[in-house]
This record gives sequence, structure tokens and C-alpha cells, in this order.
Amino acid sequence: MKTVLIIAGSDPGAGAGLQQDLKVATLMGAYGLTVVTALTVQNSLGVTAVHPVAPEVVAAQLDAVRSDFPVAAVKVGMLATPALVRVVADKLKGLDAPLVLDPVLAAGGGFPLLEEAGIALLKEALFPLTSLLTPNAPEAARLTGLTVQTPADLAEAARRLQAMGPRWVLAKGGHLPGEPVDVLTDGNNVYQLPGVRLAAPNHHGSGCLLASACAAGLAQGLSVPETVNQARELTAQALRYGLPLGRGAGPVNPYAPFARELARPEVLTALQTAAARLEKEGIEALIPEVMSNLGYATPYPEGPQDVAAFPGRLRLGPQGLLTPSPPAFGASRHISAVILTAMATHPDLRSAMNVKFFEGIDELALLLHLRVASFDCAAEPPEVKEKEGSTLAWGVASFL
Repeated sequence: MKTVLIIAGSDPGAGAGLQQDLKVATLMGAYGLTVVTALTVQNSLGVTAVHPVAPEVVAAQLDAVRSDFPVAAVKVGMLATPALVRVVADKLKGLDAPLVLDPVLAAGGGFPLLEEAGIALLKEALFPLTSLLTPNAPEAARLTGLTVQTPADLAEAARRLQAMGPRWVLAKGGHLPGEPVDVLTDGNNVYQLPGVRLAAPNHHGSGCLLASACAAGLAQGLSVPETVNQARELTAQALRYGLPLGRGAGPVNPYAPFARELARPEVLTALQTAAARLEKEGIEALIPEVMSNLGYATPYPEGPQDVAAFPGRLRLGPQGLLTPSPPAFGASRHISAVILTAMATHPDLRSAMNVKFFEGIDELALLLHLRVASFDCAAEPPEVKEKEGSTLAWGVASFL
């Protein structure tokens, strides 16, 4: 297993800092080694204090780790003081491993995390050792002295930062208005990397996640463009499924795509078990003329490809209910639309089945502790009617 040496501050809420870095390294299949540079006092509402670790203690941690463990890549985060910048740079000189530097200058709420003398030393001592620098737009502006308000400004800042010593610079455009565009450059080539603006109230730790994911990829032999693409995809999903923990900005959720993949076999097994029970229970009276289908989604679904159902639907045969084919992902566009619509606001509603309407179904539903809701097709907007298969999703959205 490849190792990533994480040099960063501690976040007691574990959404950022070395705690987030460790989670990401593990999820990416690497082994995280840690050197603590500072103890922060913070929660989801912000940072209230920073207590730097003594430089000699940081130096001793680095000596202990490097004298015993192989280091395949390094991720450097918050360094807090000029003295810590100096000791880290001195201890990393000559290390034959790619280094990812996330220049943490201030907390998300504006709390300063590195003074001007430390910033100057960062550029002088650590930039020349850096394989990949990952500033956001405000950090790129502060490091270069440029005004960064557009993707073009960000690209210019990235070029100037790369000329200061890093072999590659990934300048992140999430703080700029409009759809986000990141800029990746090695000084010769400039790549514009577009993204999608997400409603992501729970975004704490996204910068740490991206940098540590890049370090894990480099440790495992990926090129810089390859690891950047992989890390950006993980960051986008972690932001999309951020965790509403705490009373402020909750942490990003890097586990989301891994939970989705792990659940796929379980989803198929659960559907097969459910179908076998339905066949045994004699529910023929509940099967409508258009037949039924039963769908079940993974956690954190990205689309119909993450919702399993029965190809050919559940059908009535001479002997009762039949399941012509085993469940498969992407098998039912209609039931997927219903489930995905429900999960957009109620992530726990992962399954749905269509049944025949009959008089008294509302009373039966109450006995089964189900909530009854309905929608009026007469109120369906024309643009929904024109799109085949969109009625059910629109109807479900209207009462959730």
C-alpha cells in the first residue's frame, strides 16, 4: 500500500485538516501518515483559536515518520507560522516524492491562518519543492497580488504562481461568480476545467479533500492531470452529498460514491428477496393493466443507472405473479424517475412500486402506517405533458 505523508492542522470537527485528509487517503486506497502542525479550536460555525505546535516538535514528528516509513507522496496543509513553514521545508528537502501544497491562508469564515511573513516564506522555501499547488481564487489573489474576479484572471494568477516554482498549479474557481472553472497549468499548457455550480451548504473541508485526493493519486502513480480529474470528481460528489452535521456549514462527504458502489449488490439481493415474497403473498389483485415494477436505489444515486428494477416488469401469469427477469440497474425509466424525485428531498425514500387503485386503498394505507397523498393530472404543466414519462416525477414532486 502506498503512503501519503499528511502535514496539516487538526480539526476537532473532523471536516477539514488532517482528519479529512486521513479519511480521503483511506478511501482512495492509500495509507495516511500524519504530522500535526497546529491544534485548532473550531466547529461548523467557524474557527475561534489556533494553537501552533512547537517547531521542534513538528521536526521530531517528521524525523520519526521519515526514519521508519516509506513516503510515496506528501500533502501539506495549514502551517500556521513562519517557523513551521521553515522547518517543514527544511525537512522535506531531498525527499524523492511528489508534494501537494494546499496553501491554507485563512479559514472559510475569514479567520487568518498564516501571516504575511509566513506567506513570503511559503513562496520562497516550499514552492520550489511543490509538485502541485492547489490555491482557491482568494488564495491565488493573495499569493500573486492580482485581482482575481474572472476565469481569465485566475488563469493569469495560475501562470504567475507556476513561475514561482511549483511544477503544476491547480487554481480553483469555485469562489468566482458563474459556473465554476478551474485552471490547471504546468507553465507550457493551460487547461480550463469547467464544473457545475452546486447548491452545497455543507462544504467544509472541500479544499483539504481535493488536495489529499490528488496526493493519494500521485502516490499510486497517476500523472498530475489524471489525479486532478479524479480528485475533482470526488470533490464534486462529496459537495453534492455534504453532511448536515452541526449548526453551521457541515462537512463534505467523500464516502458518498464509495457507499453507492458498495450498495449495488445489496440492492439487487434485496429486490430479488422482495419479488420472491410478492410472488408468495398472492398480490395479483394489486397488479394494474400496465403491470407493476419495483425499484430500489443505492444511497446517493447519480441517475437511473443507480436505480435497480425488473426488466419486463412484474407480470401476471396463469399461476400468479411472475418476474420474467432478475433485477438490473437502469431497467425502468419510470420507476427511477419517481424514486430519484423523492430522494431529492427525502434521501431515505429509496424504493417505490406502482400498484392498482381500488376503492378503500386509502384506508388500507393508513392501517399499514403509510401516508396517502395525491396529485391532479389536470394541473400538469404543458411542458411536463410534452415530455414522455415525466408525469409521475412531476406528480411525486408536487406533494413531497
